[in-house]
Amino acid sequence: MNRRSVFTKAEFSRRIRDVKQRMERASFDLLVCQDPANMSWLTGYDGWSFYVPQCVLVHLDEELPIWFGRAQDEKSARLTTGLPARNIVPFSEYLVQNPDGHPFDELAELVRLRGWGRARIGVEMDAHYYTARCHAHLVKGLPGARFSNNGDLVNWARLVKSEPELALMREAGTICSHAMDRAIGKMHPGVPQNEVIAELYHAQIMGVDGLGGDYAAICPLMPVGDGTATPHLTWTEAPLPQSGLAILEIAGVRRRYHAALTRTVHFGKPPQVYLDIANAIVDGVDAGLEKARSGRTAEEVEAAWQSVLRSRGLKKESRVGYPIGLAYPPDWGERTVSLRPGDRTELQPGMCFHMMAGVWLDDFGVAISESFVVTDKGGEKLCASPRELIVVE
Repeated sequence: MNRRSVFTKAEFSRRIRDVKQRMERASFDLLVCQDPANMSWLTGYDGWSFYVPQCVLVHLDEELPIWFGRAQDEKSARLTTGLPARNIVPFSEYLVQNPDGHPFDELAELVRLRGWGRARIGVEMDAHYYTARCHAHLVKGLPGARFSNNGDLVNWARLVKSEPELALMREAGTICSHAMDRAIGKMHPGVPQNEVIAELYHAQIMGVDGLGGDYAAICPLMPVGDGTATPHLTWTEAPLPQSGLAILEIAGVRRRYHAALTRTVHFGKPPQVYLDIANAIVDGVDAGLEKARSGRTAEEVEAAWQSVLRSRGLKKESRVGYPIGLAYPPDWGERTVSLRPGDRTELQPGMCFHMMAGVWLDDFGVAISESFVVTDKGGEKLCASPRELIVVE
């Protein structure tokens, strides 16, 4: 569809047909897609412009989507989407962070000019960049339209990956494994934490085996010591300890497609309790991967993992996994299925998940995760890093 995309015009056409079928079933005439991953999935658009209002419109009667964004980013849309000029619509620069006017005032005008002022419009209420102000200006500008949350309709359409997408996921896994190995190789007592992260960033972007890397939707997470009792801390410049734990959660990224991975390191000889928990996590992931086959459900994968933990006197209250794929900051999850009790989504070949397997206790935690593709034979791992408590003497 465009000279920068790895996907064909036929691939984008298939995606748009799928979304329109979902729109018809949900009784929508028009979608306003502000999630940058959805914008990219529908059109190929790729630019660091999501900090200002922008969106892609999909109308049942319009053959191709419409990109709507900042005038300064119009050329990015021309370079990355291949959409015709009629379908690339910039808003006025003076509306950027304007206390009175808003870009979606012009979006409402565009919708009216296309004859869609009384449309049934689905908006992405849970998209990170669809702000309350965006919604207020759009509703005010289209008083004859009927608005409702579209229930992450496009996110659900992205759930089963095509073969070209799976190829990128596997390449992302190769990059992720390489970056994790490089980072762990740098982790020794006394090494400043930021030096480990610098090594990691270099490996993520340089890639491996001719595969160049991309920036990740989440920065590297590296809690250390008692910080491992919680999962979402980043690094400092403090030296790594002579004894104790450190957890590293990262992603390899290839053309915006993510494969995530978490590993835990212990400096010095680990207490037996740490080894026992690590073994329980590894065995639980094995059980989950075995269950992650087509025809099974999301909650069955979680139940297999949880059964192993409970047999060892452990538990994890939060969900154990979520779908991954094409992503932009601030999250590499797709916000659809969750591997947790009560989610009866039937697994299909081509779905991709990050099984975020970890146990966080009062004063420490251990996490050893795996990203995988659902197949008829179980979960196919995307990464190749050893799954164990890594001991650095």
